[in-house]
Amino acid sequence: MSQRIEDYGVIGDLQTMALVGRDGSIDWLCLPRFDSGACFAKLLGTDDNGFWRIAPSAGGSCTRRHYRGDSLILETEWETPEGSVRVIDAMPVRDGAADVVRIVEGISGRVPVRSDLRLRFDYGHIIPWVNHTGHQMSAIAGPDSVWLDTPVELHGRDLTTEVEFEVSAGDRIPFLLTYHPSHEPAPARRDAELELQRTEAFWTEWVSRADYDGEWRDAVVRSLVTLKGLTYAPSGGIVAAATTSLPEEIGGSRNWDYRYCWLRDATFTLQALISTGYLAEAGAWRDWLLRAVAGDPADLQIMYSIDGTRRLTEYELPWLPGYEGSSPVRIGNGAASQFQLDVWGEALDGLHVAREAGLAGVTAGWDLQLALLDYLEGNWRRPDKSLWEIRGPDQQFVHSKVMAWAGIDRGIQAVEHFGLEGSVDRWRALREEIHTEVCREGFDADRGTFTQHYGSPGLDAALLLIPRVGFLPYADPRVVGTVEAVQRELSEEGFLLRYRTEHGVDGLPGHEGAFLLCSFWLADALHGIGRTGEARDLFERLLGLRNDLGLLAEEHDPVTGRHLGNTPQAFSHVGLVNSARVLSRR
Repeated sequence: MSQRIEDYGVIGDLQTMALVGRDGSIDWLCLPRFDSGACFAKLLGTDDNGFWRIAPSAGGSCTRRHYRGDSLILETEWETPEGSVRVIDAMPVRDGAADVVRIVEGISGRVPVRSDLRLRFDYGHIIPWVNHTGHQMSAIAGPDSVWLDTPVELHGRDLTTEVEFEVSAGDRIPFLLTYHPSHEPAPARRDAELELQRTEAFWTEWVSRADYDGEWRDAVVRSLVTLKGLTYAPSGGIVAAATTSLPEEIGGSRNWDYRYCWLRDATFTLQALISTGYLAEAGAWRDWLLRAVAGDPADLQIMYSIDGTRRLTEYELPWLPGYEGSSPVRIGNGAASQFQLDVWGEALDGLHVAREAGLAGVTAGWDLQLALLDYLEGNWRRPDKSLWEIRGPDQQFVHSKVMAWAGIDRGIQAVEHFGLEGSVDRWRALREEIHTEVCREGFDADRGTFTQHYGSPGLDAALLLIPRVGFLPYADPRVVGTVEAVQRELSEEGFLLRYRTEHGVDGLPGHEGAFLLCSFWLADALHGIGRTGEARDLFERLLGLRNDLGLLAEEHDPVTGRHLGNTPQAFSHVGLVNSARVLSRR
């Protein structure tokens, strides 16, 4: 059985990520990319689906663990009757092959240690052909091969590579696992210690560029490091999470693949990166966005693969039982083909944020943005699936209309503030038309709140973004009423649900936890309407939901206190950075 979601830490090389449990086991790793098949898939199955555990022979959870400084180098320590031992885990930023470095370090006494490596390609489905030659192992199946180098002698038993050894104070026993395409020559051997030094130097330099002097700096920097780890360096894309099918309800079927890039993440992510001094990363993300939306605006998707690939066909893996029996396990994401009106506005808003920040190259994409505006003009009245990617009937979602308004507004600002050419008079009339309709059809005057969709009594946490995108000011009574209604009707133990699933709007069975990004939105909105003390208290409570390594998943279970959904979740960490910036007294 896998551990709790919050029991996992992560290491990464800016092209993929591994999840490491408190027991020293890597239970999830996709190679060579985030969206490749997993060679360790115990997270969604059993030991038979692949893992790599290095820990004291007696087993058990670690005594303590931490990241080395502001890096993605994970140090896990055990205190045992025989002494204490540390396992250092890292993935060097790639300069060719993908590597996992694990170094066992003796701290005191003499501790028996065991390594069990069980590789299973294709999400735990394919057993590779394994060869052991003393201190080296190779595992090959189809296009994939993995090599392991270590100074201790390796043995194979029960389709697992095993080794037992002892470490005394000062001993350092390295393991270096390398992924390589099977049709290419064997990879050159590397020095694990040098790779570790190179990894630490990379993160030290990267974090030194952070430009943030507000409150909660340690939490902000850890979130920025996590976001960097979720970046696919070759394209600049940022995946929503490193995992697939971690459930929004334990034992339920709300299990989705998040190893892709969503257009709606653009604005929030750009704000987080730009405001903390990471203009190069913001520029790379902006460039990914421009490439992704290029083409016919009618063919715009809400998400793409990390390299911009469009086809994200959704299918299930029947051989994996799912995390704690939460099935099905899904690969791909059928929501990619949905019509979600808000993404046209999100894309235009993201490019507007980049333009305001002075990122070069946005003006060159103006023709493309004109095409997006033209599409919005002709399609803003269409019902859609909303930003929450419902699998029920299309509706006239208020947030979707608000984002259509925002997209048109950003086009007007590009003309008025940056001197670009566009049909500004027509856009102004359209902006007013959308605004009038939303305020007429999407506002419940009796309750004093905007609603989830036209004619619905339900609410939606995305309504908190109405003032954030400039549709109405925070001081407007309709905004104040909406913030108060959302807080009152969507709160569970003080944290926000996206919406009430019992209303049946999403067409899915079961329920879900509190969506962490929505609670960060609530903190921002409370601050906006003048309830700053309450906003700061909520933000501090949200910080308390992070695991011991400062990581957040997608959701939180208010009843059990457990993390839910895919992890680490980019949206949650982006929300943390942006809220810290908004709420910081500096």
